[in-house]
Amino acid sequence: MTFPLERTSEEWRTLLDPERYAVLRQAATEPPFTGSLLHVDGDGEFTCGGCGQRLFRAQQKFDSGCGWPSFDACEPGTIVERPDHSLGRVRTEVLCANCGGHLGHVFDDGPTATGLRYCINSLAIDFTEANS
Repeated sequence: MTFPLERTSEEWRTLLDPERYAVLRQAATEPPFTGSLLHVDGDGEFTCGGCGQRLFRAQQKFDSGCGWPSFDACEPGTIVERPDHSLGRVRTEVLCANCGGHLGHVFDDGPTATGLRYCINSLAIDFTEANS
């Protein structure tokens, strides 16, 4: 799979701290209930921690109780999905459509009308509060 923004592993290692590199470029997962953005509820937007592409609006975030920031929708065209067969089961991995950074997974057990729950690592995203 190719993406509009391509960088070498060395370039990514220079741009990202080790924890963020592990999540975005090696598909690691931060421990549940440890992410800095889990309880962020202000108005604003969530962007890719690798390239800055807008992925989610604050209004799309909800508390799923799963231990990671959860969203019921993404901004159109900003995320690509691919099957993930790790952990002995099939899940749907979500990646930034611009840089290919691993964000987390999407599940079809969300409580809103979309039925979706994007379960996203805090280390994979940034939050920018809206200007009042």
